[in-house]
Amino acid sequence: MLTKMVSRSFIAAVFISALLSFLKFNHCRLNDWASPDNYIHACYTDIPALFSERGLDTNTFPYFSATNSIEYPPIIGLGNWLISFITPGENSYRWFFDINIALITILFFGCALIVRKMQPQLTYLFIFAPAVIASLFINWDIWAVITALLAIYYFDQKKFEPSAIWLGISISTKFFPIVLLLPIAVILYRNKKIRDLFRYIFTTFIIWAAFNLPIMLTYFDGWWRFYKLNLERSADFGSIWYGLSLLNIDSPSLNLIYPLLSFGLFAGFTFYLIKLKKTPKLAQVALFAVVIFTTVGKVYSPQFVLWLTPLAVIALTNSRQQITFWLWQASEIIYHLAIWQYLALFTGAQFGLPDGGYVIAIALRVVGISCFTYVLMRDLAATSTGKLSAISR
Repeated sequence: MLTKMVSRSFIAAVFISALLSFLKFNHCRLNDWASPDNYIHACYTDIPALFSERGLDTNTFPYFSATNSIEYPPIIGLGNWLISFITPGENSYRWFFDINIALITILFFGCALIVRKMQPQLTYLFIFAPAVIASLFINWDIWAVITALLAIYYFDQKKFEPSAIWLGISISTKFFPIVLLLPIAVILYRNKKIRDLFRYIFTTFIIWAAFNLPIMLTYFDGWWRFYKLNLERSADFGSIWYGLSLLNIDSPSLNLIYPLLSFGLFAGFTFYLIKLKKTPKLAQVALFAVVIFTTVGKVYSPQFVLWLTPLAVIALTNSRQQITFWLWQASEIIYHLAIWQYLALFTGAQFGLPDGGYVIAIALRVVGISCFTYVLMRDLAATSTGKLSAISR
């Protein structure tokens, strides 16, 4: 049945990419994820680390502790709690990792299917993106990526209710898909669908509340820990703020500067959307909201590329943009290698990447995604005025 829906070559491509990612992480899998070896070989993953650190190895409820609950929203937390019950006791760390990567591989396949429905000619850009392959098994972000992609797909099909349901699920899995509500609101406003907008926001909130309220009301401190950590976090690895701190340019008011800068950029993004001559599809502009969030955020984790890459592929409107796409991907893989070598030196390895090299890697990544985003925004604006022909979707 599946081969009738997609070709065998497509299925093979997805699982070859997943296998390559597995081989990248297998060194750590066979050597018990010892540090700094896991950084030296660029195979660190949160999956076995949080298995014991958050008590999942003893089937502890993930939001029981106010100080040590899992730092993810409920779907990831509860999902991994359930996985812990089917994890064999012998070699439990490896089994927990293996069960998780099997599920991640299935979800990766699902993401590729959705991208294929929206950009059938360019799906390979997502499947074979080197930074995606390198990051696939770092943690559980792909759980939320697939639901966000479903929300985008159904929204552009004008099926607003299922879109809102999937977005509510995505926000309950990894909170920052909430930024997609901004382009959604502008598109519905431009189309004079104000009632649909309020219904969309209400449905998204109800779905989010269904997953969050039971835990919030019974284990509030454990539930709140995820939000507390993000609100109070200082400049962290990969962010422009961390790079500046390594150059001795501190941001003492970061918790004020960060929201003000974010607000300013999102306001500019809103103005851009409103000024477009033609109302865009959500697939064409969802990337821009996530780029703002990840670029000025207080941390940039390598697995964020799992968000950016499928959104980048579905945002492409002409073949020339693929040049900057691959240049950006090159900057992401450079950063991916840099973060682990920097952390290797940071955690006591004899060799690694010093501060200056890490700052350069951060800067290259920011320049790469900024240039790619600029090209997309420029071409979309030109397309909406009829100055640039678009590829068929």
